[in-house]
Amino acid sequence: MRISQCREEDVELLDQHMPSRSATSHHSARYARQREGRGTFLVAWRERVPVGSCEVRWEGCEAPEVRAAHPGCPEVNGLGVWPEILRSQGIGTALIREAERLAAQRECRAIGLGVEKNNPRAHALYQRLGYRPSLPYLDCWSYEDGAGVAHRVADACVFMVKRL
Repeated sequence: MRISQCREEDVELLDQHMPSRSATSHHSARYARQREGRGTFLVAWRERVPVGSCEVRWEGCEAPEVRAAHPGCPEVNGLGVWPEILRSQGIGTALIREAERLAAQRECRAIGLGVEKNNPRAHALYQRLGYRPSLPYLDCWSYEDGAGVAHRVADACVFMVKRL
């Protein structure tokens, strides 16, 4: 397995191998933020197939209460491993470690991530990697499905932080 920053030509492969609920590509949005310098979009590869990804959002979490509590703290966002059968094989850990390395390289003192309250498996992983719960928040987002119907989602989350 190798991890690299997403390239423009990788977006189509990500869309093929790591599907989204949305009719529009969230991979394209993450790549666009990377091109603007607001994020780094990391992709885990097995041979020539993408099997995981995450984004380091250099501006931090979008939730205002998290930004207020942790100014200047980048966020690991959208961590995913696909297909599900590949989970618990170190792919997510490798992506997080690379995000931490990049944050340390930028002399960030901490890095954070959000975890849904109903995801104890992810919460346990993040704790094993040294992340500590900081504060609860609602992760509000929306997407448009293939039929053009807009969906608004509010996930109850906990922001977790690791000192670097």
